Amino acid sequence: MYYPDELVEEVRSRNDIVDVISSYVKLQKKGGTYFGLCPFHNEKTPSFSVTPGKQMYYCFGCGAGGNVITFLMEYENYTFREALESLAERAGVELPKGEESAEARRQADLRSRILEANKEAGRYFYYQLKGPGGKRAYEYLTGRGLTEETIRRFGIGYSNMYSDDLYRYLKKKGFPDEILKESGLVKIGERGAHDRFWNRAMFPIMDANGKIIGFGGRVMGEGEPKYLNSPETRVFDKSRNLYGLNYARTARKPYMLLCEGYMDVISMHQAGFTNAVASLGTAFTPGHANLLRRYTEQAVLTYDSDGAGVKAALRAIPILKEAGISAKVLNLKPYKDPDEFIKALGREAFEERIGQAKNSFLFETDVLYGQYDMGDPEQKTAFHNALAGKLLQFTERLERENYMEAAARQYLIDYDSLKSLVNAMGGRLGPGNGPGRAAGRTEKKEKPDGIRQSQKILLTWLIEDERVYPAVKGILSPEDFTEELYRRAAGMVYEGLEAGSLSPADILNHFINDEDEYKEVASLFNTSLSELSKEEREKAFAETVKRVKRHSLEEKIRNVTDISLLQTLMKEQAGINGLHISLN
Repeated sequence: MYYPDELVEEVRSRNDIVDVISSYVKLQKKGGTYFGLCPFHNEKTPSFSVTPGKQMYYCFGCGAGGNVITFLMEYENYTFREALESLAERAGVELPKGEESAEARRQADLRSRILEANKEAGRYFYYQLKGPGGKRAYEYLTGRGLTEETIRRFGIGYSNMYSDDLYRYLKKKGFPDEILKESGLVKIGERGAHDRFWNRAMFPIMDANGKIIGFGGRVMGEGEPKYLNSPETRVFDKSRNLYGLNYARTARKPYMLLCEGYMDVISMHQAGFTNAVASLGTAFTPGHANLLRRYTEQAVLTYDSDGAGVKAALRAIPILKEAGISAKVLNLKPYKDPDEFIKALGREAFEERIGQAKNSFLFETDVLYGQYDMGDPEQKTAFHNALAGKLLQFTERLERENYMEAAARQYLIDYDSLKSLVNAMGGRLGPGNGPGRAAGRTEKKEKPDGIRQSQKILLTWLIEDERVYPAVKGILSPEDFTEELYRRAAGMVYEGLEAGSLSPADILNHFINDEDEYKEVASLFNTSLSELSKEEREKAFAETVKRVKRHSLEEKIRNVTDISLLQTLMKEQAGINGLHISLN
């Protein structure tokens, strides 16, 4: 659904950012700005600012920034459309519904009806748990140590012994066969309709926003499979959803605890570890990792301590790394899973184990170590070679050396010998061939050059200080900002300043579809330059304007083909040093 820019701006402008964010974050006013603890990273000293005049937020700690729309998108994990619709409802703005195609409306209605059916099924299962038929399931749950509050919080229920009980209930509620079949709650065939779940403890699976998208059921008594999940539907993709994320995402811990199953997550939340999540009856996938990456950069794997749990951890580690998430592995021994550990030793002991969680690389090498007989010289040499091969995955020299030192200590290997082996192996692989690059010279990352930084600072000045625009108006235009992103932003800033109605929050809406661009532009509106003295600011301002103008002219001269235009540009370039540029 496309919403015109004017309507988006109306919705944004009618939702005061301080009012909206105050319902999520405790804010304290200091001068013209409000400050609070950042909801997007863990901190003890408030660095999260909300500026009413700009209708923007910015965290000086983690760099998160934006307007009221992006705040909801980040905090609630909403899409742009969901955030806009939520704010429109809050402000009493009616959004148009007529521009969608008939097929788009049908698909949206189908999705909505499936969610409604799931919600109604969740209520029904919860009701059944409290009835006579749910006694066995209730005793199972309380026998596992779950409290009444936890059962209610997670909406745990029961599907009774009748094979079409839920089907008949939902039909009475007005849901047609098409919706019930699409929801995965019911199977409909030539022999009629019957429920997918029966005689199972039912665990509603919710998305990050708390909407029931599917169910997991554990059989009561004998029966196969022991655990059964909803099939994939229009609202449920098990490879892209994590159980417990609807609660864990608001825990605001610096890491997430990654578990194997529902009961692990639930028991950990009950014990106070509300940052626990689990994949849904499937191996951990890149989709899971990308979803997790929205909320954290660190994960602690709390998989079972048996062989299957070790294999699951080894599969998950490279997937997490690929997504940019650092991983550690929890040692649960002598217990099998987190639930057993917490029941036996308590919360504090579990917290202590989290602090001792093993670096994922050392966990991998420990598993590798266990595959060799260190009493056999040939096996020992093979292990050293395998270890050296793994160390070559670190392409940065300092990082690789740090891991070599750790590995040498861990396995009682002479550091210089291990280093020589790694370098020799890297040399044999050769530069440009995978891990072998690690032994050679690593490429330096490009730092932002001076002219790019000058353009950024100048844009910030234009936004922050009303004296800047009159001072540069006849000297610089948006076209003088040679960085493409800054040129687009400058065009909007100039237009707003010329009209006397500069709106940073409105400008940000134009970059909302590209996360990197959005963050970069957001930083323009929130960079503080107040630490400069009056004299320093005056001098820096003049030099910055000249630098930006000089570079712009150099770029034009380099590409010009017309002789007369070249002469004009060179004359303009020669006069730069004589320009009088002042804020006063």
